[in-house]
Amino acid sequence: MGKGRPRAVEKGVVGPNLSSASSSSLNIPSAPVFYPSEDEFRDPLEYIYKIRAEAEPYGICRIVPPESWKPPFALDLDSFTFQTKTQAIHQLQVRPASCDSTTFELEYNRFLEDQGGKRLRRKVVFEGEELDLCKLFNAVKRYGGFDKVVKEKKWGEVVKFVRPVRKVSECSKHVLHQLYLEHLIEYEEYYNKLNNEGTRCCKRGLPEEKKSEQIAECSSSKRRRMNNNDGEKAKARKVKKEEEEHDQICEQCRSGLHGEVMLLCDRCDKGWHIYCLSPPLKQIPSGNWYCFDCLNSDEDCFGFVPGKRFSLEAFRRVADRAKKKWFGSGPASRVQIEKKFWEIVEGSIGEVEVMYGSDLDTSIYGSGFPRVNDQRQELVDAKLWDEYCGSPWNLNNLPKLKGSVLRAIHNNITGVMVPWLYMGMLFSSFCWHFEDHCFYSMNYHHWGEPKCWYSVPGSEASAFEKVMRNSLPDLFDAQPDLLFQLVTMLNPSVLQENGVPVYTVLQEPGNFVITFPRSYHGGFNLGLNCAEAVNFAPADWLPHGGFGAGLYQLYHKTAVLSHEELVCVLAKSNCDSRVSPYVKKELVRIYKKEKTWRERLWRKGIIKSSLMSSRKFPEYVGTEEDPMCIICQQYLYLSGVVCRCRPSTFVCLEHSERLCECKSGRLRLHYRHTLAELHDLVLGVDKHYSEETTKTRTKKRQLQCSNEPTALTKKVKGGHASFAQLADQWLLRACRTFQGPYSREDYVTVLKEAEQFVWAGSEMKNVREMANNLKEARKWAEDVRKSVSKIESWSSNRDKDLEKIHVEYINELLSFDSLPCDEPGHLTLKDYAEKARMLIGEINTAVSSCSKVPKLDLLYNRVCEFPVYVKESERLQQKISSAKFWIAGITNCISEKQPAAIKLDFLYKLKLEIPEVEVQLSQIEMLSDLVEKAESCRAHCVEILKGPITLKDVEALLLEWDTFIVEIPELKLLRQYHTDAVSWNARFKAVLIKVHEREDQQIVVDELEHIRKDGQILRIQVDQMPLVEFELKKARCREKALRMRETKVSLDFIQEVVVDAEGLHIEGEQIYVDMSKVLDAAIQWDERGKYILAHGAHISDFEDVIRSSENIHVTLPSLLHVKEALSKAVAWLSKSEPFLLHCSLESASSSLLKVDTLKELISESNNLKVSMKEIKILETVLMNCEEWENDVCSLLQDTRCLLDMTVISEGISEGLISKIEHVLARIGSLENTGLSLTFDFVEHAQLKDACSMLQWCKKAISFCSAAPTLEDVESLMSDASCCTNASGALFDTLFEGVKWLKKATEIISASSNSTRCKFSEAEEVLADSQSRSLSFPLTVTQIESAIEKHKSWLEQVHQFFSLRLGERSWSLMLQLKEFGIAGAFNCPELDSILSEVERVQRWKRHCMDIFRFGEKNSLLGALEKLRQTLDSSMHIYDDANSLKNKGSYACCSAGSLDQEFVTCSSCKKCYHLRCLGSWTVGGKHSEYVCLCCQYLVSATLQNEGSPQGFGVVRPAMQKIIELLSEENFCVCIEEREILKDILKQARVCKAHLEAIVDFALAYVDKDLSVIFEKLATALKAIELQGFYDDEGYCNLTLALSRYSWKVRVDGLLEGSKKPTIQQIQQHLKERVAVNISPADYYKQKLTELKCSGLQWADKAKKVAADAGALPLDKVFELISEGENLPVLVEKELKLLKERSMLYCICRKPYDQRAMIACDKCDEWYHFGCMKLHSTPKVYICPACEPQEKTLSTSAVVDYERCTDAKCVEPKTPSPKHTKSKMSPNQEGVIATQTKVASTDDTNIFRCSGGIDRLWWRNRKPFRRAAKKRAELDCQSLVSHLQQ
Repeated sequence: MGKGRPRAVEKGVVGPNLSSASSSSLNIPSAPVFYPSEDEFRDPLEYIYKIRAEAEPYGICRIVPPESWKPPFALDLDSFTFQTKTQAIHQLQVRPASCDSTTFELEYNRFLEDQGGKRLRRKVVFEGEELDLCKLFNAVKRYGGFDKVVKEKKWGEVVKFVRPVRKVSECSKHVLHQLYLEHLIEYEEYYNKLNNEGTRCCKRGLPEEKKSEQIAECSSSKRRRMNNNDGEKAKARKVKKEEEEHDQICEQCRSGLHGEVMLLCDRCDKGWHIYCLSPPLKQIPSGNWYCFDCLNSDEDCFGFVPGKRFSLEAFRRVADRAKKKWFGSGPASRVQIEKKFWEIVEGSIGEVEVMYGSDLDTSIYGSGFPRVNDQRQELVDAKLWDEYCGSPWNLNNLPKLKGSVLRAIHNNITGVMVPWLYMGMLFSSFCWHFEDHCFYSMNYHHWGEPKCWYSVPGSEASAFEKVMRNSLPDLFDAQPDLLFQLVTMLNPSVLQENGVPVYTVLQEPGNFVITFPRSYHGGFNLGLNCAEAVNFAPADWLPHGGFGAGLYQLYHKTAVLSHEELVCVLAKSNCDSRVSPYVKKELVRIYKKEKTWRERLWRKGIIKSSLMSSRKFPEYVGTEEDPMCIICQQYLYLSGVVCRCRPSTFVCLEHSERLCECKSGRLRLHYRHTLAELHDLVLGVDKHYSEETTKTRTKKRQLQCSNEPTALTKKVKGGHASFAQLADQWLLRACRTFQGPYSREDYVTVLKEAEQFVWAGSEMKNVREMANNLKEARKWAEDVRKSVSKIESWSSNRDKDLEKIHVEYINELLSFDSLPCDEPGHLTLKDYAEKARMLIGEINTAVSSCSKVPKLDLLYNRVCEFPVYVKESERLQQKISSAKFWIAGITNCISEKQPAAIKLDFLYKLKLEIPEVEVQLSQIEMLSDLVEKAESCRAHCVEILKGPITLKDVEALLLEWDTFIVEIPELKLLRQYHTDAVSWNARFKAVLIKVHEREDQQIVVDELEHIRKDGQILRIQVDQMPLVEFELKKARCREKALRMRETKVSLDFIQEVVVDAEGLHIEGEQIYVDMSKVLDAAIQWDERGKYILAHGAHISDFEDVIRSSENIHVTLPSLLHVKEALSKAVAWLSKSEPFLLHCSLESASSSLLKVDTLKELISESNNLKVSMKEIKILETVLMNCEEWENDVCSLLQDTRCLLDMTVISEGISEGLISKIEHVLARIGSLENTGLSLTFDFVEHAQLKDACSMLQWCKKAISFCSAAPTLEDVESLMSDASCCTNASGALFDTLFEGVKWLKKATEIISASSNSTRCKFSEAEEVLADSQSRSLSFPLTVTQIESAIEKHKSWLEQVHQFFSLRLGERSWSLMLQLKEFGIAGAFNCPELDSILSEVERVQRWKRHCMDIFRFGEKNSLLGALEKLRQTLDSSMHIYDDANSLKNKGSYACCSAGSLDQEFVTCSSCKKCYHLRCLGSWTVGGKHSEYVCLCCQYLVSATLQNEGSPQGFGVVRPAMQKIIELLSEENFCVCIEEREILKDILKQARVCKAHLEAIVDFALAYVDKDLSVIFEKLATALKAIELQGFYDDEGYCNLTLALSRYSWKVRVDGLLEGSKKPTIQQIQQHLKERVAVNISPADYYKQKLTELKCSGLQWADKAKKVAADAGALPLDKVFELISEGENLPVLVEKELKLLKERSMLYCICRKPYDQRAMIACDKCDEWYHFGCMKLHSTPKVYICPACEPQEKTLSTSAVVDYERCTDAKCVEPKTPSPKHTKSKMSPNQEGVIATQTKVASTDDTNIFRCSGGIDRLWWRNRKPFRRAAKKRAELDCQSLVSHLQQ
C-alpha cells in the first residue's frame, strides 16, 4: 500500500552503470487515467476487470470517480491523534551498507596474514581523520570496482561516499586513490576471485564425489576456524572438541545435525545450515564467511524509526513549516518539488528528515470512510452516511466483495483485509516495493496535497531487480532481502537508462490509484495529505499469488496467509464462472506439485503417513494455525514431514532431507487430503462452468492422465517393485488377516503397511476401502474386548468407582447382521444382553403396579448387583425415593409447633403426591385436616382484602390467627399493611411537634409531602389525611415568608403571601407582621419613581430616588426604568465630553472631531428623559460647522473654473500665474478656519488636492522661460502622479508639454549618463517641438547643438577605419573611445569602438593573469622575462647534447663570472650564491650537491613529488596556445607578436623533454647511471623555463616515479640486510601503480625472490605442523636452505627451530599429546611414555630421582650392554636456561590437558619394560652439559653434524 529521479545520478551514490542525467530532463511517461460513468462505477471489480488489459502493462493507473462520488470524511479531526515514523530522506539511496567495521578488519587482517604480511597495526589517516577502510571498499564496490572507478573518473563520488559532508577537491581524490592502491587493491582482487570461483562452481556444478569432498573440506575448515581465532585457544580446546562431536546448532532450525553443510561465522562462531539462510546457499562459500549480524552494524543499520505522536493540528503545523522552509509562502509546482526531492534523495543537499504517519491500522485509529459501527459525525446526514457505509468503493468493503477471493479469509489481516491510513507531509516517501503476495492494491486520496507515484510493470519486475542490484551492490551484499524492507529509493531515470520502463501518476484528492500484481511502485507526498489503502484480489490474481508464495519460500519469509489453503477453500466453495478457471488452473499446479513430492518421498523410503486433524470451519481460511516449516517458514496446510526424534518440529516436503539425520523409515508424512481428494476438488470446480470448452476438455484429459498410476518403483528385497504391485500384495495380506481370527498385532501391522498407499490417488481406492474396513473391524473387536473386560472387572471387584457397561452399547455392538471380524467375546456379551432384558421386564412390572416399599427395595438391590447398567433402574430408584420423601415430609408437618413455619405450597404438594405414592398410611387424614384449616384462614383474609380495609378489622383478624403454624400469604400481607399504617401515624405526629417555630420550613414541606404520598398508597384507610393537607399548606406559606429574608422578592409576591396567611388564619405570627410593614414602604417608593419618569426631572432627583431604594428589601417595579434613564443620560454626557471641552477651552484640541458624530449626539438627545443644558451648547457648535462647509464649496467651484481655461498664446502666462496665486491665498485662509474648528472635515482633502494641482500648474508654466535640468523635470513629473484627481484643459495642456520637455532633457543629458539615446530619437524630438502649443525655446537650442557634435565624431571614426591595419594605433582608438563616450549618441560605430577596446583590454588582462611574475611588472616586462627563461632552458639542453660547457650556470639565465658561485660535485653545474641563498659553513663553501642530484640520488621527491616545486608557479603552455588562437583584432598589438616567438621556443623545449622522457620510460636494464644524467638535465631545464606543459610534466613524473622505484629496489637488493617477503610484496604492489614493464630487470628480480621465498615458506609451515613426520636431518636441511635464501624468512625459521626441539624419552618433537614437566630439570615427558594416568602434585622424572630398589641382573646386564655399545640418544638443541622449555601456547595446552582426575601417587613411577631397561644416570650428565652450551636460536645442519 503505499508501502521517481529527475537529477544527475553522478551526484548521488548509486551503482557503476548509471549515467549522469539532469533532474530537469526527467521525462517519465504518465500511466493511464480512467473516468468511469455512473453505471461503470457501480461495481469496482467489474470495472477493474474491464480496464485491466489496458492498464496492467503500466503496472498502475488512476481512476477519477464521477462527480456524484463525494464520501464524507469519517474521522473527528479535532480529537484524531496518530503515531508517526521518522524518515531520513537523504539516506533512502545515498547510504553506506550497514557494514560492521570490526568484521571487515578481522577478514582484512586474515587476508594480510595469508599473504605473508602482518596485521594492519597503524591507523590509515585521510584528511586528518581515521579512514574507514570498510566504507572505502564498499564505496568502490558500488561504483563497479577499482578499474571502473578509474576509467570513469568516479573518485569524486567515492570521496562523497566516504566523507559526505566534506568538499571534494582534486587533492582528496588523488590521496584516496593512492590509499586504495596501497591498502585495498590486492584485497579487491582476492575478494573478486573468491566470488567468481563461487559463481562458477554454482553455475558449472561439481561431480557428486568431488562436491561432497569439497563440502567436507570446507566444513572442516569452518570448524577449524572456529577453534583457531587465536593460537592459544586452538590447542587448549582440542581435547574438548574431540569429545563433543555435535557442539554447534543452527540458529534458524535449532538443530545440530547435518554438520557437513553447517556454515560457521568466522567472527561470532554461530552456525547456520546453508539451506536455512535467507536466501539459501547452494554450497559452502570459499574463504571466510560472516553472518549478517556481524556484517551489519547496529550504528549503520537503516530503517524508519518510530517518531512522536501528533494531533492533526500539530502535524499540520510541522508540515506547513517544512513546506515554507523549502519553497516559501507561495505555491510550488510539481516539477519544483520533484526536482528538490530527488536532489535530497541523491545526497546533494544534506540531511533531511520528515515525519510520516504510515501504516496506521484503521481498526485502531479509525477509517476515513464511514463504517456501520462507527459514530456518525454531527454534520453528516444519516442517509448519506448509510449510503457510503455500504458503498463497494469503500475500502473497508472492497476486499470482501463478490468476485474477490479474499472473501474466504476469516481473520481481518491489517493492511490486507483492513485498510491502512497514511498521514503524509512534504517529501514523506513510500519506497520501491510490490504488495504482499503480489496482491492488487487500491489507494484513495481523502484530502490534502497530491501524491506522486512511480511504477514498473510486473512483467519487468526481474529487470527492475537486476538494475537495483547492479546499482546498489553493497546494500544487497549486506542485506539480500533489501527489497522486502521498503527503505530504498532509486531514481526512475536510472531505471529508464537501463531499459526498464517506468510510468508516473499524480494522485489528486478524491482519486483512486490501482497497482497491479508484482508491479514495483513507490513515490512521495507533495505536502500534507491523508490517504487510505487496502489490498484486494480478484480471480486473475491467483497465478500471481502462487508466484508470491514461491518467493516467500525462496527467501524464507513468513507468508501472510497460506496460498494452498486459500485455493482449496475456494475450490470447495461455489465459485462463479470468472473465478473457476483461475482456481482450477492453480489447483492443478498445486496437485501436480504435491503428487510429485509425495511420490519422491515414497521412493526415498518415507512410508509412514497420517491424516491431519480436521478443521472446525473448513469453509474459511486462517481459522486455525497450521504448523510451519522450520527451514522456509511456510505454512504446512496440505502436507508436512515430522520425525520421532523431534515430534513437534515440521518441515515441508521439499526440505524433508533437512529435518534430521534419522533413517527415512523414522519419518512420517502428515497430509490433509489424499491425492484422490485433491483430484476430486479439481473435477468439482468444473461443475461451475456453464459450458465445457475444447480447452477445458483438453485440460481435463491432461489431469486424468496425470492422475493415472505412474510407474512408481523402488528397490526391495530381491529386485524392484512398483507402487501398484506393492499395493496388490498388501491387499492379499489384508484379506487373509481379515478372514482369520482377530489378532491385534496383525491388524496393527497391516494398517501400518497401508500408510504408504492411502495418501495416493484414485488408483489406491481399494486400498483405502480395505484399510477403512480393517479400522472398523479393529475398532469393533477392541470395543467387544473392552466391554467384556469391564464386565468381568466390575463383577470381581464391585467397585462403585468403576463405570458399568450400558446395555444399549452392548446391543449396538451386537446389532451387525454380519460380524466385522471373528472375535469370540461377542458370545459373552450376548448372554449378558439376555439377562439384562429379563431384568428390565421385572422393573417395568414393579413400577407399573402398586407395590410396597420393601418389595421395591429388594428389586433395586438386585439391579445394583447386576454388572450391566440398565436405564430403567433410574425409574425404580426415583419411585422408591419419592415415597420415602413424602413420608418424611408429612411427619415433619405434624410435629411442627412454631407459627407460620410451614409453607402452604408444601402442604398442597404433599396432597398432590398422594396418588403417585400409592401407599396406605395414617398420616393422610392428618394432612387433610391441616389443609382444610389453612384454606379457611385464607378465605377470611381474601374477603377482607377485597373491600376497603380498616385498621380495626385487621387488628381483630391478626389477633385470631396469631399462633397458626401454616404460613398463609394473604395473612402475611395483611400483617404488613398493619405495620405500615402504624408507622405512618407515628411519623405524622413527630412532624407536628412545634412546627410553626422551625426555621427549616422547606424541610417541613418535604417531610409532609412524603407523608402525604405514603398515606395515599396505604391499603389501610387512615383518618389523618385531611389534617396532613392543611398542615402542608401552612408550611408552604411559612416557607414563602422565610424566603423574603434571604433574597429580594417582588411586590406582588409579598402581597400574595400576606393574603395566603390571612386565609390560613396565621397572620398573627411575627413573620407576617414584619412583612406588612415592608409592603407599605415599597408601595410609597414606587409611586415617586413613576412621577419623575413622567415629568423629566434633573439628574440629582434620579440619584436621590435610587439611593432611597437601597433600604427597601423588595424588587421594585419602577427601579429598573429609573436606572435605565439615568444611565442613558450619563452615557450621552460621556460621548459629548470631547465636544463640550472644545467649547469650554480657547485652544483647539490635538485630535479632530467628526461632524457626523456631533449630528448623531444631537439626534440622541431628543430621546433622553433627563433635563440638561449641554444639549443647547452642542446645537450651536453644529450650526458653525455647517456655515464653514458652505464657504468651501464656493471656493472649489472657482478653482474648477480656473483649471478649465485653455492656454493659447505666450503672453497670457503672467496673468494666469497671478490668478492662481490669488486662489491659493483663499484656500490657505479657509484651511486655517477649518482647523480652528477642530473637526475632521471631508473638504480638507479636497482643498489640499486643489492646492497641489494649482502649485504644479504654476511651476510648469515657469519652465517655458527657462532651461530646466533633467532632475527638475523628473521631479515635476513625479509630482503630477500625486495629483490623483487632476482634470481640466489647463492641466492637460501643461502635462503634455512637460512630457516633451522630459524627452528633450533626457537627450541633452545622455552624454553624461550610461544610457544613451539614438540619433534618430534626437531628431524626432526636435521635430516634435514645432507642433507643440506650449514652447520651450532654450531647450530646443541645446538639442540642436548635441546633434551637430555627434555628426563631427562620426567623421573621425570613418577616417580611422579607412587606414591600414598597421597604421591603426592603439592610442588613437582609445582617443576615439573617449570622444564617443563624451558626446556621441547611441549608434553602431560607438558600439564597435567600445567592443573592440574591451576585447583588447580583456586579452591583455588575461595575459597579465597568466604571465605575471610580480605585481609591479608590466605585460611587456613579463613576456621578456619569460623569453629569457626559455633561452636558459634551451642552453641547458644544448649543453647536454654537445657535452660541452659542463661548468655553465644552471640556476639562472644571467650567468656573469664576476658573481660568487659554487659547483655541484655531481653534475659539475655552477650555481650563484645569490640564487641559492647563504649556503656557506664557517666562511668556506662546503661540498655542494644540487637539489636535482639530491633527488635522483636519494629517490625522495621533494614538495609532494613535484620537481617544479623549486621555482614559482609558471603559466601553462596550453594557455599560450589558447591566447594566440583567439580571433584577430582590428588594432595592431605589440605584445601579441612577442608571444608568438615565445611559443616557438617553448615547443622546441618540449621536444627535448619528450625525447628524454621517452628514453627513460623505455629503459629496462640494470645500470641506472644511464638515465641519471638525462633526468637531471630535464629537471634543471624545467626548473629554469618560465612555463610548464601538463602532458610533459605528467610523463616526467611517471619517469621519475619509475626511476625512484628502481633506486629503492636496487637499495633493497644490494643492501646489507636481506629483504623480507613483505617488503618485496610492497614493492611489487607499488610497481603496479607506476606501471613498470614486465621486462624490467628489477621487476623480474623481485618476482623471482618472491616466488622462491613463498615456496620455501609454504614448505616450512607444512613441516612445522606435521607433528614430527619429517626426520630431523631433513628439517635441518630445510633450515639451512632457509638461512641461505636471499629473502629473510624469520617467522618460518622460528617455527622450524621450535619443530626441531625434542622431548621425552621417545625423543619426539611436540605433537599435541599431553605432557608433564619435571619439577627439577624442567624436561617434558609424555603421559603415555611415562605410564602416567593422572596428574601428580609434584613430579620428579626418573633421571633426576632413579628407582631405589636394586636392579635385577638382567637390568644391569642390559645397562652395561647399552653402555658398552656407547648408545647415545638423539640430541636436541638446548633451550634457553632462563625460560621454560615450552612456548606459552604449549604451556597453556599442558596446563589444560594435565587437569585429569587424580589417582594414587604410587602409580606415578610405573614404567614399561623400555623404561626399566634404560638407566637414566647415564642420561643426566648429558642433560646438564646441554644446559651449559651456548643458546642457539636456530639450528643448521652443519652445527647438528658437528655435535
